Amino acid sequence: MMGGLALALLLGAGRVRADGIVAAGDVLQYALPLTAWGVPLYNGDWDGALRFTGAFVVQGVTVLALKNTVYETRPNGQGHQSFPSGHAAVTFASAEFLRAKYGWSYGAPAYALATFTAYSRVEGDRHYWRDVGAGAAIGIFSSMLFTYRGNTWDISPSSNGKSFGLTFKRFW
Repeated sequence: MMGGLALALLLGAGRVRADGIVAAGDVLQYALPLTAWGVPLYNGDWDGALRFTGAFVVQGVTVLALKNTVYETRPNGQGHQSFPSGHAAVTFASAEFLRAKYGWSYGAPAYALATFTAYSRVEGDRHYWRDVGAGAAIGIFSSMLFTYRGNTWDISPSSNGKSFGLTFKRFW
């Protein structure tokens, strides 16, 4: 009986641990992109904030399109949008933006937190490793499109008097 009680406690502790890891990953899904927007805004760098917006939109649209096309069941059996991981995509897009724009002093901690977020998705049975790997690649590539040194992107606000928007132009 004591062995059964100990086993139940251990299994419950593992579940609580996994739930805490998943919750931390869920928080980082929002904290890292807010940081990637906040740092340039704090520094008065509107161009940087707009460039991260571009990366954020590209990774988001790519992830949504793939989730609704691939239709892969999650490891826990709940839902059919496992591939790719949106958490990994947004956190790695944030990490790569911070690294490219501000160097490794910002990038290293951001990459560590993005890696933890990816781990939290696998640990919590929300994704397979291939899902978080694909999400990370999507996020990194999305940021590279907008932050690569010497790139020829022009991001500018646009308005016609009735509405406001952003114009993204790529010169080849």
